[in-house]
Amino acid sequence: MKTLVAVALSMTVVTAWAATPSAAAPDPSLAPAARPVAGCPTFPSNNYWHADISGLPQHPRSDAWVRHMSPRSNLHPDFGPSYGEQRVPYGIPITVVNGRHRKVDVRFGYASESDRVRYPLGRDTRIEGGWNASGDRHAIIVDKSDCTLYETWNTRKRDGRWTAGSGAVWDLRSNALRRDGWTSADAAGLPILPGLLRWSEVKAGNVDHAIRFTTDVTDRRYIWPARHQAGSVNNRNYPPMGARFRLKPSYDISGYGRYTRTVLRGMQSYGLVLADNGSPWYFQGDASAKWPGRVISELKQVPARAFVAVDTSTLQVDPNSGRAAD
Repeated sequence: MKTLVAVALSMTVVTAWAATPSAAAPDPSLAPAARPVAGCPTFPSNNYWHADISGLPQHPRSDAWVRHMSPRSNLHPDFGPSYGEQRVPYGIPITVVNGRHRKVDVRFGYASESDRVRYPLGRDTRIEGGWNASGDRHAIIVDKSDCTLYETWNTRKRDGRWTAGSGAVWDLRSNALRRDGWTSADAAGLPILPGLLRWSEVKAGNVDHAIRFTTDVTDRRYIWPARHQAGSVNNRNYPPMGARFRLKPSYDISGYGRYTRTVLRGMQSYGLVLADNGSPWYFQGDASAKWPGRVISELKQVPARAFVAVDTSTLQVDPNSGRAAD
């Protein structure tokens, strides 16, 4: 469940670009990441999300953070077959549009921290859990014509008008971050798309990015590249938004199926990024009907104690850029 620490603002229609870093022009020299979405990169290959953290040192507060994140629990893939519990698969769906798609005004609850543009929402928009769902109701839309990413939280259409709790826009070819202190469709102010585990990449045998996950209690601070916090405690022994965790290299993955091993190798190389408040160790994937039940059940067997937090401070090149050091 998404939690924001700001006081809800009055619903305000926003229609013009805000002067935010997310609107920065792309650097044409940046190489794309390995697994595109509709021909678009999920940010450049030197972006934080694609940084290999297998050689980074353990964070000094790793033990304390894990201790406050239900260490006796297991991972929980928050995606996969719904088995009739809802009309669509679990997970966060991705909608692909082109530049001709109609764009609409959106009335935001957190308007002062939302990107002030018209969004390509319509009858074709896929919403997390379906149009009648409760919960976070994320919408992720990729405009393949110019590789622009639109994300909204608590997305609804009422009486012919689109509303959302918050909205954010990124150029998928750029390393620019949101304005410091701004939320996004995620409490950490980060994009959701690059942290989604996608069936297409798992089937292809390569996960080249960190994976978005949640925990219930977080500190009231955030670390790069997160831009926003939604904590409930002032205690550095609890993890902050942006904290990154790695599956221990000593964890034996040989007994799992090949698709599950692909995911676990990705967790050993790229890890998990704490991006929102929710149930501990729930991690997110795309809402695909093709996820094998075996993969979901095997991932639920991985214990939380097999993870450590890593110190990512040496990856930062610029506090206002998602570029990671080589």
